[in-house]
Amino acid sequence: MNYLSKRRIALGSMFFFIGLCFASWAARIPDIQTKFQLSEGQLGTILLCLPMGSMIGLPIAGWSVHRYGSRIVILIGSFIYALTLPLIGLATTTWVIVPVLIIFGMLGNIMNISLNTQALGLEDQIGKSILASFHGLWSLAGFTGAGIGAAMIFLKFSPAAHYAIVTLISIVIVLFAQKFVLNDKTDSEDGSGLVLKRPDNLLLRIGLIAFLGMMTEGCMFDWSGVYFKKIVLAQPEWVALGYVCFMGAMASGRFLTDKATARFGRVPVLRLSGLMIFIGLLLSVAFPMLWVAAVGFLLVGFGVASIIPVSYGIAGRSKLYPPSVALALVSTISFFGFLLGPPLIGFVADLFNLKFSFALIAVNGLGIVLLSSIRKQVFFTDQKPAQA
Repeated sequence: MNYLSKRRIALGSMFFFIGLCFASWAARIPDIQTKFQLSEGQLGTILLCLPMGSMIGLPIAGWSVHRYGSRIVILIGSFIYALTLPLIGLATTTWVIVPVLIIFGMLGNIMNISLNTQALGLEDQIGKSILASFHGLWSLAGFTGAGIGAAMIFLKFSPAAHYAIVTLISIVIVLFAQKFVLNDKTDSEDGSGLVLKRPDNLLLRIGLIAFLGMMTEGCMFDWSGVYFKKIVLAQPEWVALGYVCFMGAMASGRFLTDKATARFGRVPVLRLSGLMIFIGLLLSVAFPMLWVAAVGFLLVGFGVASIIPVSYGIAGRSKLYPPSVALALVSTISFFGFLLGPPLIGFVADLFNLKFSFALIAVNGLGIVLLSSIRKQVFFTDQKPAQA
């Protein structure tokens, strides 16, 4: 096995570790609610700490990776991120868990930017598109973390003990991977790297595409089960089918995205992805029957799968900004979609109904197709990656 292959495995394991930590936290949210005797509204307020931390982490990530290089940010951030997880389980009051969750969210986004910056560098060295496979490993870690969480709950492990075990696994992964994380520190003396810059036409276009993709993704995460329960009228044992179809398609689709972009180019893949989102949601709204809606959610999952990795792949090759700054700019724009999408679904559903909300989200797919098709000169002359 050559050195680049070893680097790819090591970096992939880091993406897996980040996904595993996040999924492990999410698997024990009901236990956290019980521990602190939180109402749904109070729990919702607590859960806002993660996106708050993520937003704080965006400018820090852009600046730190640009100033010090992604290697040092990854090595320091990964250990702190892993060690923050058991602190969530050990928190004794909400006054303790709130700052810990903010730090957890902040570090998660810092790791997201730095790992994607490192992955783009490796992609250029290998000479073919590989970024989506790393995002696929993150999604796979979500399934793994949910499975481990279910086992820990069955075995009656406390969240603190569960998180401590995951932290030990994470530290082993980081120790294995650290020697394959290369130093990519820039020689720039301004050290700015802040996301407060104005994006150029390319990054603005890619940011809007990622915004629509992340809005769709957030809505599917939070509302798939509700849609199958209230609109599809699925039996209790089938309520989770929509979420499983969406998540399974998104995870597997990310492992197919690299080959698709290598063959057809990044921009055509974005257009196809938007079309699948539109058709999938339209099917689910027009024919809200169990298996038709399941197929629709599969299409949406495949469509969403490629949006973020392909967007990052284009943004990271900006001619005006370093990769870390470009990624932070696109992440800043897209993250608002992830935050705004789920509340928007609820607000529109209250005014009209849930079917109308999902029909509105289907328009996101058309928006992605349109943004990927008009004024194509905004994109680079050839977004098709070089072959290995």
